[in-house]
Amino acid sequence: MQENHTAAVSKVAVVTGGTRNIGRAISTRLAQDGYRVVMNYLHNDAEAEETLNLVVADSPDSFAVKADVSTKEGADSVMKAAISQFGRVDVLVNNVGPFLVKHIADMTPDEWRQLIDGNLTSAFLCSRLAIAAMRGQGGGSIVFIGTAKAGSAAAVGAYGIAKTGVAMLAKYIAKTEGKHGIRANVVNPGFIVTDISECREIEKWTPTIPLGRFGIPREVASVVAFLLSAEAEYITGAVIDVTGGAWL
Repeated sequence: MQENHTAAVSKVAVVTGGTRNIGRAISTRLAQDGYRVVMNYLHNDAEAEETLNLVVADSPDSFAVKADVSTKEGADSVMKAAISQFGRVDVLVNNVGPFLVKHIADMTPDEWRQLIDGNLTSAFLCSRLAIAAMRGQGGGSIVFIGTAKAGSAAAVGAYGIAKTGVAMLAKYIAKTEGKHGIRANVVNPGFIVTDISECREIEKWTPTIPLGRFGIPREVASVVAFLLSAEAEYITGAVIDVTGGAWL
């Protein structure tokens, strides 16, 4: 019933922020698993083209949409492009979200809005359209990329607050949409090596991780792929940490 490693080519996955770092790893993995992938991005055209070239090698019908999904217009354009092209949306991965380490008292209202809208509002806007499509199809799966420590006062300022909201949104959808065959789950990455990771941060935090290393984007993508698979079709409302044991 749900997606798996031998997913039919008719399956369609939308990945927000799907052309770099963890998003790129998710997009390429889903293409390898047989999905037609609609990747959203906003800023870097060259990076998006590079990721698209990787994805179409496994899934030739895949494409990218440049849009700001923290706005209604942007989210509509991405979701409607997928439905217009393929007639369905089987999977939504809400991955996009800006990150900022800053104390609440030092933030500007614009910075607050950027973090809340970029992480939480974007997930709401895309999910509402995905749910409408999935209800008509008899089911689907939504995965939210959260953050470790979400729900804790130790979370990073407005970013942690937004990601805590993301987890609650996922659980709400799991609770209310299960009757429509729609599952919703959260994957919380910990310290993941990306192009924004700095050597000094790796040296600083590695000793605090029980498994003794930072993770890589592919390891997050593997958990996402599992949650979309037939092996996980009885899992909904779950929050899975991919942290190497950090913050236990």
